[in-house]
Amino acid sequence: MLIRVGIVGASGYTGLEAIEWLLGHPQAQITAVTSRHPNGYMLGDLYPHLMGRVRLPLEDASPEQLAAKCDVVLSCLPHGASARRSLDLLNAGCKVIDLSADFRLSCPALYEKWYGEKHPEPLKLGTTPYGLPELFGDAIPKSNLVANPGCVGTAAILPLAPLVKEGLIECDDIIIDCKSSVSSEGRALRKEGLYCEAAESVSVHAIGSSRHQPEITDIVKRYSGKEIHLSFTPHVVPMERGVMVTSYVKPTGTVSTNQIRECLLAYYHESPFVRVISHLPATRYVTRTNCVDIAVRENGSRITILSALDNLVKGGSGAAIQNLNLMFGLPVTTGLQRGF
Repeated sequence: MLIRVGIVGASGYTGLEAIEWLLGHPQAQITAVTSRHPNGYMLGDLYPHLMGRVRLPLEDASPEQLAAKCDVVLSCLPHGASARRSLDLLNAGCKVIDLSADFRLSCPALYEKWYGEKHPEPLKLGTTPYGLPELFGDAIPKSNLVANPGCVGTAAILPLAPLVKEGLIECDDIIIDCKSSVSSEGRALRKEGLYCEAAESVSVHAIGSSRHQPEITDIVKRYSGKEIHLSFTPHVVPMERGVMVTSYVKPTGTVSTNQIRECLLAYYHESPFVRVISHLPATRYVTRTNCVDIAVRENGSRITILSALDNLVKGGSGAAIQNLNLMFGLPVTTGLQRGF
């Protein structure tokens, strides 16, 4: 039996990426796509390469209409708007994978501090599974709502969470530097995303106010039970897709670089999409895959951990398909095999 999948916000980058991967999923069928475009506008009109492959109109469908057509909906709407639509879909009887940040954090006060508004359903914060199957896979199949992780959050949390939990690194002095692609900022028209602004330039943004920061600290604490303190600096680089996160950590006591690497290997040896590698990672090696590459190097008094992934796949729609698979009892790799 095919899983009927709807995409809310299909005109954005993550919506498009989800559609392209779901077309190769053997047990999923896209049955509805929504957008703000006028009714009757076809998906192939928006993305000509999908013409003939997806014969669906872009609808402004109600939650009840979507629930009648879909077993699960991927909500690719912006932060704020996504929470309300996801709650309406849940009430209509649909499973939801929310790709915004609206259900990632653990408490209403933290959400309000970083997003500047009250959450429409505070009780969902901290009780909604964080959709990183490698760390929270046991909780995902039991839930009708999953909070899909952010791209930078995924790249940072995967190496840090096990090391913090095992007490191998100091929690109060972590430095993270992030390089992310222009598509990480979304498809909305912004001055910073224009070619003449982004090309041939590396920019720094949101120092001390990046919303990736609370996601990283909150989820590492949720997994490890330990609070961490970090300095986080995000950069945007002129490439289409990709994220590289560099974490500078201090080992505890006499912990060695090899012990750090062995810990990560032990944690992820059964995780098909996490590769703890011996060579240095590069975004080109993970582009259009659902893999994240992690490397560890000694660097003076610190240890440097590098993580690379594709922000639209493992950092977005690929992770959503992993969560979809778990919610419907399928192997986590289903439909993602070309991501190896």
